[in-house]
Amino acid sequence: MKKKYSPAGMIVILLVIVLSTWTIFNGLNLGVVKIPDVRNGVVLGLDLVGGAEITYEADLEESDNVSAEELSSGMEAARTMLRQRLTTLGYTEAEVYLSGTDRIVVAIPNIEDPEEAVQMLGSTAEVTFEDADGNVILTGDDLTGASMAYGDVNNTGFNQYFVDVALSAEGQEKFTEATKEVASRTDGKNYISIMMDGEVISAPHVDAEYATTGINSEHVSITLGSNATQEYASQLAGLIASGQLPFSLTNIQMESVSATLGMDSLKTSIQAAIIGLILIILFMIAYYRVLGVASAISLIFFGVVFVDIISLSHMNLTLSGIAGIILTLGMAVDANVIIFERIKEELRAGRTIRVATDAGFKNAFSAILDSNVTTCIAACCLWWQGTGTIVGFAKTLLIGVLLSMFTMLIITRIILKTFANHQPKSLSAYGVKTGGAE
Repeated sequence: MKKKYSPAGMIVILLVIVLSTWTIFNGLNLGVVKIPDVRNGVVLGLDLVGGAEITYEADLEESDNVSAEELSSGMEAARTMLRQRLTTLGYTEAEVYLSGTDRIVVAIPNIEDPEEAVQMLGSTAEVTFEDADGNVILTGDDLTGASMAYGDVNNTGFNQYFVDVALSAEGQEKFTEATKEVASRTDGKNYISIMMDGEVISAPHVDAEYATTGINSEHVSITLGSNATQEYASQLAGLIASGQLPFSLTNIQMESVSATLGMDSLKTSIQAAIIGLILIILFMIAYYRVLGVASAISLIFFGVVFVDIISLSHMNLTLSGIAGIILTLGMAVDANVIIFERIKEELRAGRTIRVATDAGFKNAFSAILDSNVTTCIAACCLWWQGTGTIVGFAKTLLIGVLLSMFTMLIITRIILKTFANHQPKSLSAYGVKTGGAE
């Protein structure tokens, strides 16, 4: 009795054909978005499409006796505030850096009008402390400083990172009364939200022990938990401190900037990726025959779905991000090679195609999982600690690794099981030479 192709395998193959055809004839549209469409698709980075650059300067003439130390800490707080605003707005690939001692340069991709960028960023952070009902307890004017600290803040017997917030005399009075009320609440909302530009950046809990006295101190400690890192504590302190900068920021220059690499680099990179994919597919088919055909289908599926993911998620794509995509393409091929060699070993041992396929995937799984997990850990660390284009590389690397695992272990397996229903007359169709050594 002649065996038929499995429905799952036919669906996968048909899906790859439809998606690939649609991609080719619609300029990487996928029926939803296009790569050049920065509104609805991939957001290209500063190095590829340029953008707007704004230079802010600390206005020290309106401030009295700002010391060098206050200026340094204030500029760092302002930089942190601007970085947070850009991240909230989705511009993770924007560049924010200090220039000299009293200037901050902000470069934002995909913004043609610098005036638009200035209006979007503003110049002064609005930091407020609010209760659960939205009542404002403190504003930036009630703060005199905020800094990261390390120690045994609550006499718990172990040290941890926390944020020390300094209050003005008026702010101390307000905070004392407010913490009495918050600690006395019986609805479980015993917390104070720290807001910046309407977004919650922290929500510390007020213990019930302060229901009578309130927290009456010039310095207030915000505990972050034993797992809080120095980086997180420093960032939170910078955001809070940006609400009481001892100076204002003045926009002294704004201009449109051209791409450092340009669309030609993007086209060249995409062409290189396509040529590389074609050469890999031809090699895999020539060397592994039927296995290579399965690999080709799964690799095309990988590439098309990858483009779809970064389009729908509106990722900021820089040249380093494209490098991450190409790297994961190579890792996907590497996984295929490991699986196929295991399958060929089983075929040489006399196993049937279906049994050899199952055994090949089973034997190759641990090696593929180990290598991909370590890469995912590295990508997460780069995403967590990195900035700018490093984050773009980390994102595409992480997405690519996860997608390649799914594609190689699920899609390729379904296709091979479909092919396995037709036993070939010779194992040479699977790249196994039966007449001698390979």
